[in-house]
Amino acid sequence: MSRETVRIVIVACLASGAPVLAESQAQAPRSPTPTPVKAAVRVETVARGLEHPWALVFLPDGRMLVTERPGRLRIVERDGRASEPLAGVPQVLARGQGGLLDVALDPRFADNRLVYLSYAEPGAGGTAGTAVARGRLGEGRLEDVRVIYQQQPKVRGSNHFGSRLVFARDGTLFVTQGDRAAYSDGAQDLSVGIGKIMRIKPDGSVARDNPFVGRAGARPEIWSYGHRNVQSAALHPQTGQLWTVEHGARGGDELNRPEAGKNYGWPVITYGVDYSGARIGEGTAKPGMEQPVYYWDPVIAPSGMTFYTGDAFPDWKGSLFIGSLDQGLLVRLTLKDGRVAREERYLSDLGERIRDVRQGPDGLLYVLTDSGEGRLLRVLPAAAPR
Repeated sequence: MSRETVRIVIVACLASGAPVLAESQAQAPRSPTPTPVKAAVRVETVARGLEHPWALVFLPDGRMLVTERPGRLRIVERDGRASEPLAGVPQVLARGQGGLLDVALDPRFADNRLVYLSYAEPGAGGTAGTAVARGRLGEGRLEDVRVIYQQQPKVRGSNHFGSRLVFARDGTLFVTQGDRAAYSDGAQDLSVGIGKIMRIKPDGSVARDNPFVGRAGARPEIWSYGHRNVQSAALHPQTGQLWTVEHGARGGDELNRPEAGKNYGWPVITYGVDYSGARIGEGTAKPGMEQPVYYWDPVIAPSGMTFYTGDAFPDWKGSLFIGSLDQGLLVRLTLKDGRVAREERYLSDLGERIRDVRQGPDGLLYVLTDSGEGRLLRVLPAAAPR
């Protein structure tokens, strides 16, 4: 195994970079008081040479499936050896932010071997859309691959595809959708699959208790709407509720708890501004639109998240970890009563974009760095035995 151990001392700051807690619509957001915190961890390189890795998931035997945005799916052994690309992966649009994106295992994987992939699917006339396919993991390939979800309509452009895959406790599948950048108004349009979180059954059929089933002109897959570009999603380990983080524009990355039928505001309300500096929408609050649990300004450019439930870092239990692309950080949020009580920032010394973060079966954190020579990293306590 290629292993590189780095000892990193982190200066973490509560609300560093001025992220802000958002209360109800009737209350102004407030900033927690910055409190510097010192901590130390070690980082090991498990695998290197991955081309823009986007997501990872652990197999029951401890190996990992890792996606690479150009369209490759690999198995990474526990010693860090990466397999040749698996056959059977659907064709992807590997341009801009598009490509092969998230990977998830069926809740009954031990019995059915089903793997789910989200990706940017090319369409006619230069269009593209987020899609989800599933296939059975065989020897060196995916078998019986079938597309179970396609964004409607496909549009031009190669940005803001989302797209994270999260299985709910009831076995349904959440699919996060971006607003496709140039089509942000679609996030408020219930007739299109843009800027939404979708909820489907594992075979792609509609979950019949979705909030807009039977509503004329609305897509029945919709769970929540008014989202910009959700690239982080995970279930709370105690409540089973979906939590997400989405990209803002210039400012306004948001942590949300998307609920059935709720409108999360984009592009009508936001805590960010346009990249030109111009105002977006109508302000930061409006009746009938939800406030975020927490937001960042300046942005962290969030991607990947996990709730920590392991034993390797006892003080971290219940914390939410989020990768940062823009600032190259691993962000830890301490939660209390459903709110963010504290923020700490790790791994800034790496100087790499952090694309995904997952907890391993060993209770350690595993991180993907996003570059043409991306790495799979293992985060350990500084005092762990060598």
